[in-house]
Amino acid sequence: MHFDVIIIGAGAAGMMCAAQAGARGRRVLLIDHAAKIGERIRISGGGRCNFTNRTVSADNYLSQNPHFCRSALARFTQWDFIAMIERRRIPYHEREHGQLFCDESAQDIIDMLRDACDDVGVKWALDCAVKQIEKTGADPAQPTAFAVNTENGRFFASSLVIATGGLAIPKIGATPFGYRLAEQFGLPVVPPKPALVPLALGPELLEPLKPMAGNTLDAVASAGDASFRENVLLTHRGLSGPAILQVSSYWQMQAYDGGRQQPVAIDLLPGIEAAAWLNEHRQGRVHLPNLLAERLPRRFAHEWCALYGGEKAVSRPIGELGRRDLEAIASRLNAWPLMPSGTLGFAKAEVTLGGVSTDALSSKTMEAKAVPGLYFIGEVVDVTGWLGGYNFQWAWSSGWVAGQFV
Repeated sequence: MHFDVIIIGAGAAGMMCAAQAGARGRRVLLIDHAAKIGERIRISGGGRCNFTNRTVSADNYLSQNPHFCRSALARFTQWDFIAMIERRRIPYHEREHGQLFCDESAQDIIDMLRDACDDVGVKWALDCAVKQIEKTGADPAQPTAFAVNTENGRFFASSLVIATGGLAIPKIGATPFGYRLAEQFGLPVVPPKPALVPLALGPELLEPLKPMAGNTLDAVASAGDASFRENVLLTHRGLSGPAILQVSSYWQMQAYDGGRQQPVAIDLLPGIEAAAWLNEHRQGRVHLPNLLAERLPRRFAHEWCALYGGEKAVSRPIGELGRRDLEAIASRLNAWPLMPSGTLGFAKAEVTLGGVSTDALSSKTMEAKAVPGLYFIGEVVDVTGWLGGYNFQWAWSSGWVAGQFV
């Protein structure tokens, strides 16, 4: 069967693109190897889908080309998607940091996108695995036609859109399909890495930190130039919590281009200069664990002091500790260096860092520069957002943009 557009991947970006292309009168086929559409949408945000954020800019994204996402984000903004939600009368609410969630269910978003596709005649091929894709012969009328061989037959189109996502959350069907297809057509791929992911610590760190596991800290986590103040959770495997998920993407970025990854730094006393604060209490008889317990969980404060200050830091008043000892403790309180041994992998990652190189794509259309008619959108592209609705906004924006040109 012949279509104008074939889109592979019935997720956020794929359905947005299909609805837009169909609205332009294009005959669209949407293929997915899963039986259910929009699984990433369904499970996100605890089932309520953090569908965008009130403040979105290119600064909220990581890429080898940090400017690539600007065009799409400017042409279909968070306000445009919010308008779609409001037209559909989907109730939603705002949480911290501008994050927007459905009041009731992420299924509301899936139903909205599915209906938008159905309203413009998009055809569906679900539970349909793609076996092979090839460019067809030199038909003067369709010089860049693609043939898509599937379990359900062979389909043809002049435009082919890849919206197959990254490698995060393999249990719901994530595969490297999009990267392999890009390589088949000669497009470079930035090596995919887990992002927005808990960080693992090696046994040499885990063992002494074991008594602190289970504590949640209001802290600033930093990796390179990026810093986030959110909760940090110490676990039996390493570090987690929103602040760690955010900096994990930046920590992973350090490994590209042969770079050496540096320790993650955790400021346990955000907004407080630890050296001056400790110095203020040198005249009294307060003990360091008790002082820290004013700002940190009591059990954590005691174990942390014992580990980094020794017995004297626990048993003696602050005034009896040497100035050099206090300076070392203060430095660690404001920048506690912890070197991850790695991450907990794609199974625990929210998204994928890396992907189809933006150097090979047009930021205006999402089309491959060297392969007319071939488009890549959403997470399969080397654009990775912060935690907080940014990755869905990239899906909406890139899908919308491609939908204007396919």
